[in-house]
Amino acid sequence: MEKREQWGSRLGFIFAAAGSAIGLGNIWRFPTRVGENGGGAFVLIYLLIMFAIGIPVMISEFVVGRKGQKNIVGSFTSIKNTPLWYGVGFMGVLSGFLILSFYSVVAGWGVSYIFKFITGTFTGNVDTTEIFIGLITDPIQPLFWHLVFMGMTTYIVLKGIGGGIEKYSKLLMPALLGLLVLLAIRSLTLSGAWEGVVWYLKPDFSAITTETILASLGQVFFSLSLGMGAMITYGSYLSKKEDIPVNALLISLADLFIAVLAGFIIIPAVFAFGFEPGAGAGLVFMTLPAVFEAMPFGSIFGFLFFVLLTIAALTSAISFLEAVVAYFIDEVKWDRKKATLIIGTIIFLMGVPVSLSQGGITIANIDFLDLFDNITALVFLPLGGLMTVIFVGWVWGGKNALSEIEQEGVKFKLGNAWLFLVKYILPVVLFYILASGLYPVIKDYLPF
Repeated sequence: MEKREQWGSRLGFIFAAAGSAIGLGNIWRFPTRVGENGGGAFVLIYLLIMFAIGIPVMISEFVVGRKGQKNIVGSFTSIKNTPLWYGVGFMGVLSGFLILSFYSVVAGWGVSYIFKFITGTFTGNVDTTEIFIGLITDPIQPLFWHLVFMGMTTYIVLKGIGGGIEKYSKLLMPALLGLLVLLAIRSLTLSGAWEGVVWYLKPDFSAITTETILASLGQVFFSLSLGMGAMITYGSYLSKKEDIPVNALLISLADLFIAVLAGFIIIPAVFAFGFEPGAGAGLVFMTLPAVFEAMPFGSIFGFLFFVLLTIAALTSAISFLEAVVAYFIDEVKWDRKKATLIIGTIIFLMGVPVSLSQGGITIANIDFLDLFDNITALVFLPLGGLMTVIFVGWVWGGKNALSEIEQEGVKFKLGNAWLFLVKYILPVVLFYILASGLYPVIKDYLPF
């Protein structure tokens, strides 16, 4: 049997796993959510939830992967080989297909903006909304950039763990941090930036409501790439000497630090030029280009921002693809080259209707971006996380999982607290996240 690849160093693993967690949501959703939900008070609530829920779930996923030493399906079934747990694992594989098919399309828009800033598209008095709508409604141009982004993702995964994912994570993550710091300094030195800082981080505990806490629950869970199999897959490449809880802590703190730092780029700059801080694609592709063009040397900073955005998207995308590729390597017995090229091609083709539906070319009037996003965000990811903690706490057994964590002299001082959370608290919380997300969608079909 061929020996499984392993991470070459702890730093390489932390960079790769942090890269998986740090994605588009850190850049375009987290800062605005902070500002609208109590500023510094929201960050405090987020931090508490990250420690109470996010990190324990991440530890659970890493330990399942390391014990199984296989892809997400193989890791579950090597511990408990039943159709149920095969299905739970395969749901993670499907999540990778669906998420990357729309994630790559959106990331491709970001790649195209790098070249728009190089070629001076935003120079002069231009309508940034018109430029963005023109891009996504064009049937051909977004597909080209989707192909470019999937090509980069596929190339890195094709090179394997040591020569691909770890190597490029070690290059991309420091570059990401450097760009964040540079752009944050520029944003904070703009005239009027302080108003944005106050809006962003001034604690307002009166803004903390049940809805805010629910929002931060969802944000923690989805921000850390939990429930989709990526962390189980990355955990399967860990050696027995690695301290899983410490690694999970470092990765989670890095994710939070990057998200908060991204806010220091976006929010002060938006306020300095009198724009409204929105969220999502509108903020990134319509508001920010106008902000950059209003500032001195804005084309340079706009170019750097979209390089940053592309790096953040790429480090996440490689983890999504690896989770799927690992399944076909381990379970279908394809070699890495065959698995990566075939899966990369399938995901690109799945992205074609996603891209075309943004321009009104649809099948049965379906917006495939929203469809795939809702299936994964509302069902697959929270259900995957819920089933993982049930598996660790009740099926495999918390004591067995704790024994796997405490290999080769590693001591988990909070092990009993982690076991209590995994067995009794996290299943309830994750079920609530699942139910609260699904209820607005299905309430009209319920008989009560």
